Amino acid sequence: MKIEHIALWTADLERARNFYCTYFGGRANDKYVNAAKQFSSYFLTFDTGARLELMHKPGLQPSSQPENRSVGYIHLAFSTGSREGVDQLTDALRRDGCPVPGEPRTTGDGYYESVVTDPDGNLVEITA
Repeated sequence: MKIEHIALWTADLERARNFYCTYFGGRANDKYVNAAKQFSSYFLTFDTGARLELMHKPGLQPSSQPENRSVGYIHLAFSTGSREGVDQLTDALRRDGCPVPGEPRTTGDGYYESVVTDPDGNLVEITA
């Protein structure tokens, strides 16, 4: 058994696609559009084979406080493979205006990680 994909709603499909492709190496398929349902999506595939589906329909709003959710999915995690990779990617995202609610650090359970937010306010963990 394996997870086939994870899906996220986004208020701006192109912006989300660009974010995950630019910073995390996703490769997007052709855009799917269902005009009757006012739905569109991309599947992004990563080098490991993991897939992320980005979905849009009119009227969606970004989450105002993802870190305060108490039930449900809280973040996606991407591994850079090294502490230096975590630091470099976090710095690049910060320079490009991405909020960094969790600075690079070693957690109590031994992970080296940072936390950024995607353009819709979803938390993204960057780990070694």
